[in-house]
Amino acid sequence: MSDQIQFIVEKLNQEPFRKNYNLITFDSLEAVQLLQLLNDVLGEIDPKHAVDIREELPEQTAKRMLSLLGILKYKPPGNMSDLSAFRQGLVTGSKPVIHPVLYWLLQRTNELKKRAYLARFLVKLEVPPEFLQDDTVADINKQYEELMEAFKNLHKECEQLKTSGLSTAEIRRDISAMEEEKDQLIKRVERLKKRVETVQNHPRMLEIARQLRLEKEREESLAQQKQEQKTQLFYAEQRLQRAQLQLKEMHHAVADSKPETLMKKLEEEINFNSYLVTEKIPRELESKKNAVYFLQKVLAEPAMGQSDLSVLETKINEVNAQMNQLTEKRMMKYEPIDSKFSMYRQQASIISRKKEAKAEELQAAKEEMSSTERQMLQKTSQAQELEGSEVLKGDEFKLYVTKLRSKNTFYKKKRLEIAEITAEYGILQRTEELLKQRHEAIQQQLQAIEDKKGISGYSYTQEELERVSAVKGEMDEMKGRTLDNMSEMVKKLNALVAEKKASLAPVIKELRQLRQQCQELTQECDEKKIQYDSCAAGLESNRSALEQEVKGLLEECVQEESNYRYINCMKRNLEVQLQRVKEEMKAYVSPDPQERRKAIREQYTRMILEQENLGKKLREKQKVVRESHGPNMKQIKMWQDFEQLMECKRECFLKQQNQTAIGQVIQEGGKDRLVL
Repeated sequence: MSDQIQFIVEKLNQEPFRKNYNLITFDSLEAVQLLQLLNDVLGEIDPKHAVDIREELPEQTAKRMLSLLGILKYKPPGNMSDLSAFRQGLVTGSKPVIHPVLYWLLQRTNELKKRAYLARFLVKLEVPPEFLQDDTVADINKQYEELMEAFKNLHKECEQLKTSGLSTAEIRRDISAMEEEKDQLIKRVERLKKRVETVQNHPRMLEIARQLRLEKEREESLAQQKQEQKTQLFYAEQRLQRAQLQLKEMHHAVADSKPETLMKKLEEEINFNSYLVTEKIPRELESKKNAVYFLQKVLAEPAMGQSDLSVLETKINEVNAQMNQLTEKRMMKYEPIDSKFSMYRQQASIISRKKEAKAEELQAAKEEMSSTERQMLQKTSQAQELEGSEVLKGDEFKLYVTKLRSKNTFYKKKRLEIAEITAEYGILQRTEELLKQRHEAIQQQLQAIEDKKGISGYSYTQEELERVSAVKGEMDEMKGRTLDNMSEMVKKLNALVAEKKASLAPVIKELRQLRQQCQELTQECDEKKIQYDSCAAGLESNRSALEQEVKGLLEECVQEESNYRYINCMKRNLEVQLQRVKEEMKAYVSPDPQERRKAIREQYTRMILEQENLGKKLREKQKVVRESHGPNMKQIKMWQDFEQLMECKRECFLKQQNQTAIGQVIQEGGKDRLVL
């Protein structure tokens, strides 16, 4: 315990807490201060919990801390197995409770920060099943689960990138390589510009190339718009098909039925829905509430052992036996009247159970039909997408191949990791076996020492005595609580039985009158059911045949529409090509020279002649340059020699001038001396 406190004090004195505690000051902290310290540590792990506990109630503080500790997967120590005692100690700020929690939190702060961060996005919100029956809620819940899975994948990729070991040196090398490639491309562009500048009429050529590039970009954008319009058209056709199908179903229902049958169907649907709303759903809701209430009650009670459970089972059996005896006495007392009542009650219960079963079957069939319809729409859309998909070509195929290669490398890497994990698992298994053998050897040595000292079985007996005494204390306390609860339960059951007896008396009188009506209605219901089954079988066969016929016609219609559109597009392309050929022939055959010059053939022949003339001129120029290259080089060499000779003469002249100036100065100095 002292090591734990020492560790806690050292961690609290470091960043980011900086509390400046020692063992004495930490041990002298009050309960509120300890709770605030625990809250500060939890606030460092999850910033949402960085609050002042004086501003909230103790129950709220304990509930908030327990929820976060549950998310962080904290388990109380062995001596704190009683969860109610742990909660009480957390509320009161007990040191034996808070010190282990602080030690556990400060040991793995970084790991817990990560777990708390992930818990904000990965703790799933439980939606009740009855709310999921709504399509909107179900779609939103599905999107929520998909986003959660996407977040998991992104987080895994982020962690892999962090641990992949990409160094700054590699990134710098990549950047330098890309800069070199950039310089090479710039030089290449400059060379190409110089080569183009020598060509005649190069601005016009560049303008034509620019227009060609713009037209290609425009073609790509038009192709993309065409694909988008195709998808929009496909979705619109799907909506149209669904609407047409619904319209045909409505027409079929109206044409084959009379107002009386429609009213009867509506009445049946209304009766079924009213039965669900007034009887079935409230009864299920009440049963769920009772089950939740009993589960909460059981959860609030302390844990029970096997002996307590056996005692409760015996008491329950005794109470059931007493109830059976009371019912037998009552049946013997009111046998002539109650015999018929029990028979009708059994019949009524059987009818109600059949009614509930049929309602559940109908509800399940409706749900299954809706799910199959959704699946059918999904499959049809997928089939249409697969039929209209394009084959990968060029760069797209290369990208696909690179993706496959990256996935293959990733698969090989994971396979190696699995092999390493399996090898490590085998090593750990072997280590566990060795430790078990060592433990057995130590136990045998201990037993041999005890036998040698004459106290064999002493350690085992001592452990068993301590365990039995602890279990006996807990069982005595639990027995007292259980007896009190059982006495209260028996009183409640007696009161409930008396209340039910009083409430059933008027119901029995009403039930006698309803028996005859029930028999008549059951006979009539059986007759109507037979008629309904025969009629439904005939209608179902007709409906399936019509559905198959409609499906075949729709497929034929779609195929014919696609053929029509394809033929129409081919016709337009041929018309455009034919128009261009006619214009070309007209211009080529025309006697007018201006008109003939507009023809594409004339333009290309003229351009070919221009290029041939240009090539001839360039070849002649090249020949002249080659012939004059030798004499020109000799002349350049002579001029360079002449320049060196003149430079040498200039230097000699400058030196001579400097020497004459120095001689004159010396002569003037000698004259001055002679005068003096």
